Amino acid sequence: MKLSAKSRYASRILLDLALHNEGVPHRVNDISERTGITVPFIEQIIKPLKHAGMVTSKRGASGGHQLSRSPENISLGDIVRIMEGSVELSACLSAPELCEKTDVCPTRAAWQRATDAMLRELDTISLAELAKGAPNCCQLSDDYFERDS
Repeated sequence: MKLSAKSRYASRILLDLALHNEGVPHRVNDISERTGITVPFIEQIIKPLKHAGMVTSKRGASGGHQLSRSPENISLGDIVRIMEGSVELSACLSAPELCEKTDVCPTRAAWQRATDAMLRELDTISLAELAKGAPNCCQLSDDYFERDS
């Protein structure tokens, strides 16, 4: 299973907002410059994050986007569920009708356990933890994690 670019970029956008969480909105152009994600893609990704209540937006000259929850309360699991929708490792987990052997399949339970384990692990990783993370996270430059004093 490979996560979509939307999940990976949503994580980077939210991490950027967590790292610059000064209580003021950040313009899409600034987020783009810091993350290397194009403005149109950021605008596309922000919509579901806003709808899910992770980001608030303000229009106007002093407008932009900011986190609506603390970085400690946003996990990678939350982000993946929002951006991917269904995250099961096998289609039969979310749509058992797709397989006539669902009720007797010896591997279906294993796929469910693996999916559950993956989501449990993603749920343990918060934006706050990532913000403290290694400088090479997301292939960003070393100074990305240095905060202005």
